[in-house]
Amino acid sequence: LVRPVLGLLEARGRSRVHFLGLSLGGFVGQWLGIHAPERIARLVLSNTSSHLAPASYFDERIAVVRQAPDMAETAEMFLNNWFPARMVAANEPVIEEFRTMLLAIDRQGLAGLFAAVRDADLRRTVALINRPTLVIAGEHDTVTVASHSELIAAAVPGAKLIVLPAVHLSNVEYPAEFMEAVLGFLR
Repeated sequence: LVRPVLGLLEARGRSRVHFLGLSLGGFVGQWLGIHAPERIARLVLSNTSSHLAPASYFDERIAVVRQAPDMAETAEMFLNNWFPARMVAANEPVIEEFRTMLLAIDRQGLAGLFAAVRDADLRRTVALINRPTLVIAGEHDTVTVASHSELIAAAVPGAKLIVLPAVHLSNVEYPAEFMEAVLGFLR
């Protein structure tokens, strides 16, 4: 997951960047902060975790995705995990946009992402991040619960924690507050 990011930095001639990783991107951001700190000026880790368990959950999701006739069930699972019930029930336009995207996801690729998350465990090494770091949590996040963000913020020296009253996609549910926090930190 990290090689494409490093490749993009090389292709763009960027030796050092601000990096914002949300959810799975937060795992990537943590890895970069640990293993390539010279490439990171400031780091934003949003709605993420250093470790998600149990592995059996991800093994089950991999099996379901591989055996399902389509992505319909998985898409609905993601929508219900990423957004508040009121938004899903109202089928707001953003929900339909995400549903369309989820229905088009390559199942093998998604199975690989589930395996990457299953196998990721940065809990011990996250304390090695030495870049200025902002951690954003969703108060009602059921995927990467707020306590995961609290643990990251406590482990990373000098990290700042912000908790928004969101579920998993804080940037979509509270875009103004999210951008204010991120831009304030980057300035």
